[in-house]
Amino acid sequence: MRDVMTKSMARNVFYGGSLFFIAIFLGLSVHSHIYAVNVSTAQAELTPEVVAGKHVWERNTCVNCHSLLGEGAYFAPELGNVMVRWGVQDDPDGAFEALKGWMQAMPTGIEGRRQMPYFDLTDAEYRELSEFLRWTSFINTQNWPPNDAG
Repeated sequence: MRDVMTKSMARNVFYGGSLFFIAIFLGLSVHSHIYAVNVSTAQAELTPEVVAGKHVWERNTCVNCHSLLGEGAYFAPELGNVMVRWGVQDDPDGAFEALKGWMQAMPTGIEGRRQMPYFDLTDAEYRELSEFLRWTSFINTQNWPPNDAG
């Protein structure tokens, strides 16, 4: 091989590489669309209550402390599978009561422990937030988080 690359050699490398990576990009795009059709990200229906719960999540900036399916801060526990951990994934009323009880008990005042601030939410907001967290527990996360504790 030569020590110097000619213009035509450089052009061939550029076009060949560009075509190669365009083909890879298109192949991965097709694969992701096929995969998305065969594996739904949410088995549960997206209801108005779930949407309102997402708004409660955002309005109270829960993501500043908690992660949801790996996205967010790692100061507090992962909440994508909290309803599964609490055993109330299939019980809307139980999820509401568990979440409301947990959040109203905060902060506990235990010295040296990270504490969740008190949020003055209405019963409707607790129910909406619990429905949002229940909905996230039905998402196919492909075994994420890697352990039950999140």
